[in-house]
Amino acid sequence: MSATTDQTLPLSGIKVLDFSTLLPGPLASLILAEAGAEVVKIERPESGDAMRAYPPLAGTDSVSFALLNRGKRSLALDLKRPGDLERLAPLIAEADVLIEQFRPGVMERLGLGYGALKERHKRLIYCSITGRGQDGPKSGEVGHDLTYMAEAGLLSLAADPERGPCMPPVLVADIAGGTYPAVINILLALRRRDASGEGCHLDIAMTEQVLTFAFAELAELWATGKAPQGAAGLLTGGSPRYRIYPTADGRYLAVAALEDKFWRRFAELIQLPEPLRDDSRDPKATMDAVGRRILAQPSAHWRRVFSGEDVSSAVVVSLEEAVADQQLAWRRVFEAKLSLSGGSVPALPVPVVAPLRRAPGTAAAPALAEWAPTWAGWA
Repeated sequence: MSATTDQTLPLSGIKVLDFSTLLPGPLASLILAEAGAEVVKIERPESGDAMRAYPPLAGTDSVSFALLNRGKRSLALDLKRPGDLERLAPLIAEADVLIEQFRPGVMERLGLGYGALKERHKRLIYCSITGRGQDGPKSGEVGHDLTYMAEAGLLSLAADPERGPCMPPVLVADIAGGTYPAVINILLALRRRDASGEGCHLDIAMTEQVLTFAFAELAELWATGKAPQGAAGLLTGGSPRYRIYPTADGRYLAVAALEDKFWRRFAELIQLPEPLRDDSRDPKATMDAVGRRILAQPSAHWRRVFSGEDVSSAVVVSLEEAVADQQLAWRRVFEAKLSLSGGSVPALPVPVVAPLRRAPGTAAAPALAEWAPTWAGWA
């Protein structure tokens, strides 16, 4: 396959104005940039995106900010100053996509709401990312990833009966409820614009979007009138086939042997007593017996036992172990590098496959206000 060049990238020529900060919007525009779009990040003068000050730092650079904003341009404007708004106008006129992440009503008060722009810029795709959407009784309430997960009911699904809900280890609502739906809908809107010539307003509500991840629990709710409580669901620890078990050396084994063929082989390999292999009879008894078998041996033993076997089970590893895994090295997941004032680090992987994204190299995040357009349009 021939090397991907900027001219052959799927979003080559697409211009994006990104008014967002922190995570959901900046990650969305990063994905678009990796697919060839030209992204200009609109930031506050002097301070810029608050993420610029977030630790950890490499030299004077925030690694988090750099991971999310590589390959973009930065333009500092005070959106409350009429003069700066006038300077922004020619850039909006040429933009294909605008991303904003303010609470509903903020862009309207600045004169930059979709209603104010759509008549003059009919082709503009205007993407708003919020916690609860542009309208409704709770649309103006403040929130973050954890509160959106709480309101969507997801934190209750794997709650420990004694300790209650646990803190999620990843920002599911921000990324899976904000970033990814935003990118999907921007791409769909661009495709529709190819046919109609018209843009549209994309209203991305993170609390709504994360409900997709509870499809199994929603199916049970619609079928029975009651959703699984706590860690009682098939995919939240209620089944001996899909559960995390401690090992003798203080580590854990993740078992996901849902299908009968995987379960049967798993039961054979751990020498589970025959009467307990039919887990439909007494799931709790089977679960306890599996737990005792796994706890009797260290994680290295189970690695050896399951090596080469179709059992869908894996030892829980640390993030350090995960990024050093031979599979990720083989796939060159961290081949792209990110230049920082304190050296370089691997760039953040994004869900764009190799033929559709920029070739791996070394990129950097923009310094605040490093871009100087002509003010007659994009330079």
